[in-house]
Amino acid sequence: MDNTPILTYLKKHGQLLDSEIAAATGIPLPKVLVSLSDLSDRGEISRCRVTRFNDGKPFEATLCRISGYIPPATPGRKPSR
Repeated sequence: MDNTPILTYLKKHGQLLDSEIAAATGIPLPKVLVSLSDLSDRGEISRCRVTRFNDGKPFEATLCRISGYIPPATPGRKPSR
């Protein structure tokens, strides 16, 4: 599977859950999980398992971000001293 849409989306939007990536890209969640595993094995992304709570009910997901990527500073920031 071509991992380019997932990498592009992560680069543009930062750290995301696997389900958020699947919903935004239109790729089925099982295929997203396979792609994330492949990207992680190649060292292109960092991922970890997280447990979040919605209305007191836990659900597990994978949180992903681009490895070593620091997004550019937002406009209007004061320069550091």
